[in-house]
Amino acid sequence: MAIIMKFTRFAMKNLFSKPVTKNYPAEPNVFTERTRGSIAIDIDSCLFCGMCSRKCPSGAITVDRAARTWSINRMGCVQCENCVNTCPKHCLHTEAQYSAPANHKVIDVIQGPPAPPKPAPDPEKIAAAKAAAAAKKAAAAESANAAAAESANA
Repeated sequence: MAIIMKFTRFAMKNLFSKPVTKNYPAEPNVFTERTRGSIAIDIDSCLFCGMCSRKCPSGAITVDRAARTWSINRMGCVQCENCVNTCPKHCLHTEAQYSAPANHKVIDVIQGPPAPPKPAPDPEKIAAAKAAAAAKKAAAAESANAAAAESANA
């Protein structure tokens, strides 16, 4: 009988008290300032250097410099922010939201802008560089010959 009275008191307390859980769809979740959410990238400022993929402990990030693509396996990401902290251009950041639930693994592939065209070589600069290299080589050979002649005289 005592057990029923304890249960009745517990049930009545929960019946007339405010619910502990949130009414999620009606009240959106409020994220704190230090929430680690999903990784996002500003692809326009990315260098495709691959530092983020080398520092990722789970190997969730892949960078293809030739194709200029950046991809992340959302299910493999452990949200440690190593990639965010090591990015030299600071193009990675975390968004205060989580990936949407899905029944399959998703790999997000983000295509970067095309690589800027390389400037055409300037024939004058090439000729000047070749002349400077030849002069440096001649000076090195001359100093080597002088050193050899001095050691032969000694």
